[in-house]
Amino acid sequence: MKPQALIIEDDKNMANAFAEAVTIAGYHVQVVNDGLVALDIIKDRPFHFVLLDLHLPGMTGERLLEQIREMPHMAGAKVILATADDRKAEELQGVADLVFLKPVGFTQLRDIARRMIALTENEENGAEATSQD
Repeated sequence: MKPQALIIEDDKNMANAFAEAVTIAGYHVQVVNDGLVALDIIKDRPFHFVLLDLHLPGMTGERLLEQIREMPHMAGAKVILATADDRKAEELQGVADLVFLKPVGFTQLRDIARRMIALTENEENGAEATSQD
């Protein structure tokens, strides 16, 4: 089963490009363009990978990131921020797994998403090995 990814981006062209890159990386992708809608979706199911814009309708990406980090079922999720706001990007570097300044390159995002799959698999395999010891 493919790992699950959520793209939260209100610019439709950018969201489509992000979704294509992350799909090629090996994820099953869902796209949402509103922060509150994304929060409702995340409450109901875990995601392995979240690509999050900071400036969203409904709820800011910064507040959504705080909510994600508080959810036990999202503890292992890799969250990447994508923003044009370099000041906010710097502020949130320690909270997100990675911060991209827009514009984000297609190949760059695809490659990072692939690395996130490998990290997730390694972490899951490490947890399984530890629980079997």
